[in-house]
Amino acid sequence: MTLQLYAFDTPNGRKISVALEEMNLPYTVHVVHIGKDEQFAPDFLKISPNNKIPAIVDPDGPGGQPISVFESGAILLYLGEKTGQFLPRDLRARVPVLEWLMFQMGGFGPMPGQVHHFLTLQDEADQRYGLARFSTETRRLYGVMDRRLARHEFFAGELSVADFAILGWAWRHARHRVDLAEFPNVQRWYEAMMARPAVQRGFAVPLG
Repeated sequence: MTLQLYAFDTPNGRKISVALEEMNLPYTVHVVHIGKDEQFAPDFLKISPNNKIPAIVDPDGPGGQPISVFESGAILLYLGEKTGQFLPRDLRARVPVLEWLMFQMGGFGPMPGQVHHFLTLQDEADQRYGLARFSTETRRLYGVMDRRLARHEFFAGELSVADFAILGWAWRHARHRVDLAEFPNVQRWYEAMMARPAVQRGFAVPLG
C-alpha cells in the first residue's frame, strides 16, 4: 500500500524522499508549506504533535494496521526496519548506523540550522555572535565527517539510513558557507551520493 509523506523542501524533508526512493517504496506527497504555517493545521498535528515536518502515515504498518511516524530520524529507522534495507540486523553492524544517525540529529542539523537562522538577520550586531559561534561548530562537524570518510566509503561502512540523514544537510553546504573542497572526503562522498539515480529522484520530488 502507498505511504503518505508529509513534507516540505527542507533538509529534513529531503532525507525521507531520498530514503523512500532508495527503498523503492510507493508513496504520495502531501506538501506542508511551513512558510504558510500549514504545520499547525489540526489534521497535521494529529500525526506530528510537535508541528514539524516530515511525517509519514503507513497504511500497512505493524500487524497490518495503519501507523503514523514523526521525526525524520524515527522515520528513517522505521523504514529501515520495515524494509530490511540500509539498517543492518546484526547489532555490531547496526551500532555505527545509529551513532552517525544520532550525530546528524543532535549536531549536524541543529548547528547548521542555526547558521541558516543567523544569516537571515539584517542587523549585523545581532548576526555577528551567533553566526561566528554556529559557523565554527558547523565547520568542526564537517571535519568530524571528513575524518570518518577518510577511512570509510559511507558513514557506517555500508550505505545506510545515516547517509540519507546526513545528505539532507550536506545538500545545503553552500548555505552553510562551506566549500566542500576543504573537506575532500566529504566532497567525494557527497558527489557519489548525489550521483545515485534514486537520490536524484528523491531530490526531484516536488516538495513545495
